[in-house]
Amino acid sequence: MPKLSDSHLVILSAACKRPDGSVYPVTSKLTGGALAKVLSSLLAKRLAKEVRAKQGETHWRLDDEERPLTLKVTPAAFEALGIGEGKALAKAGTASKRAKAASKPKRAAKAGGTKKTKARGVRADSKQAQLIAMLKEKKGATVDEIVKAFGWQSHTVRGAIAGALKKRLGLDVTSDKVGGRGRVYRIVG
Repeated sequence: MPKLSDSHLVILSAACKRPDGSVYPVTSKLTGGALAKVLSSLLAKRLAKEVRAKQGETHWRLDDEERPLTLKVTPAAFEALGIGEGKALAKAGTASKRAKAASKPKRAAKAGGTKKTKARGVRADSKQAQLIAMLKEKKGATVDEIVKAFGWQSHTVRGAIAGALKKRLGLDVTSDKVGGRGRVYRIVG
C-alpha cells in the first residue's frame, strides 16, 4: 500500500464519497503548485486517473487535442483507504444512475388509463369517527364540549376540524354563534 500524506487522505476520502468518484472539487486547503504536486502524486500512485471532463466539470489539464481532462479515483483508492476493493465505486456508479433516473420527470398517465388511489376513510372506532358523530348531531358541538369529551386541548380540536375533517376528508363543517353556548360546529349533509 502506498504511503499517503494527510492531504492525500483528505482528497481521496472526499472523492470516494462522491457518487461519480470525482476528485473535484478538492476539499484540501492546498492551492497552486502544492495542489498540483499532490494530485500528480495520486496519479503516479495510480489512486486517481485522468478521464475526459464533461461540460461544467472542473478540469485538471488539457490533453493533446485541447480537450479538458478531470480526475476520478480508482478502485486502488478505495483499497488504500480500507473501504474495499473498489466495490464501493461500482455501487456508487449504480447509485448515481438510480439518482439520475429518480430525478427525471415522471411520464403522464395515458389517456383512459386507470390510476389506483388509496381511498381515505375513517375507522368506526376512532376518535375522529366519534368527533364526526358529535358534529353530525342536530345540536352540533362547541370546542369546549369536544375538549371535555376527548381530553384534547382546544387548539387540537380546531386543528382536527380544519385539517382532518375539512381538508383531508372534505367534509362541510359550518359554525354558528348560539346564545349561551358560544360557537357551535356542525357537519352539514
